[in-house]
Amino acid sequence: MKKAVVILIVLFSIFSCKKEEEKVEAKITKPATKKIEFGFNYADFNVVNDTISKGDSFGSIMQSQNIGDKKVNEIVEQVKDSFNVRNIRYGKPFTLLRSKNKTNNLQVFIYQPDALSYYVVDLRDSIAKAYKKIKPVTLKRKMIGGVLKSSLSETLGNESVETALASRITKVFSWSIDFFKLKKGDRYGLIFTERFINGKTYDGVEDLEAAFFEYKGKIIYAFPFEKDTTSGKIEYYDDEGKTLKNFFLKTPIKFSRITSRFTMNRYHPVQHTWKAHKGTDYAAPTGTPISTTASGVVEATGYTAGNGNFVKVKHNGTYSTQYLHMSKILVRRGQRVTQGQTIGLVGSTGLASGPHVCYRFWKNGVQVDALRLNLPTGESLTGNDRTRFMTQIEPLKRELDSIGNL
Repeated sequence: MKKAVVILIVLFSIFSCKKEEEKVEAKITKPATKKIEFGFNYADFNVVNDTISKGDSFGSIMQSQNIGDKKVNEIVEQVKDSFNVRNIRYGKPFTLLRSKNKTNNLQVFIYQPDALSYYVVDLRDSIAKAYKKIKPVTLKRKMIGGVLKSSLSETLGNESVETALASRITKVFSWSIDFFKLKKGDRYGLIFTERFINGKTYDGVEDLEAAFFEYKGKIIYAFPFEKDTTSGKIEYYDDEGKTLKNFFLKTPIKFSRITSRFTMNRYHPVQHTWKAHKGTDYAAPTGTPISTTASGVVEATGYTAGNGNFVKVKHNGTYSTQYLHMSKILVRRGQRVTQGQTIGLVGSTGLASGPHVCYRFWKNGVQVDALRLNLPTGESLTGNDRTRFMTQIEPLKRELDSIGNL
């Protein structure tokens, strides 16, 4: 009996060893995964990835690969119609594919001017060839929403979305929302598409498909719509087909904060006396762009001891606006300006205790509080345009509402 047990143990050990050997052998003989980049199998080359340094040129890179001046000139001449070697720029990546034999000769030079495109200079034949390729781009739809826990930019950053989307959103809602007044706990929902190069490398946001924000207790939607399907021009409308693009922007500065409001009795921080303050102060760092809140004609520019550098814009027979304490004026009297155009930079010239812009507003020649006015709005969709719009946004609105739990 003992003999039989010993024989069984030996047989089991031999069988286990064989299995282990088979596993090891299988692991060793498993073929390596191919890495294909720029249309080349990297396993076929010695690969060098580098970046254009200051002072580098196509010629100097070629010479570092033991290619003489005469041959470099021949290559440049042969590829000039497809690739201008003078366009190589500092800081851009390039790749060298060299032969795997003893000579280690340069076979292919690849230059990437941007994340999306690249140039290939193929040296494997007697005559060099060059061509440009665009990497495949994949669009992926993304939905995010809930409640704001911080600023819009920080919220997007926490969702791994480029902060440039915040600027796009601000522009869309700039007529209806002062983003500085959004509060923690306000709900929001966003539907957009993102670009991915080669299906994996994030390349930013392509389109804002739909959005909403809770602002002062009200839900404000934004949906893109093309009235003229041949123009390619997109405007944004709310869930009732009313345009978001009003006659005036909410503020002359993006992402600013109000430090002083329109009042008939304010203690002046520089003059140390009580007096009227017929404007709204928005604090921002020196050099921040100041935008005209509506299109019009520059009525006056200049400097006074109190206002510092200023610009005044006449919008029509009813409304005018003025922007004070600029560090720099960027327009001239009589110049026509469009809504959102930068007309100057934030400063602290004149009677100012710190960098800000004092935004003043006139209605029928009388200075009024811009924050309390019911300002004129744009046109709404009507007829077939509204019918088409409402049909288009119906599924989007359902998705948005589900994101924000409305």
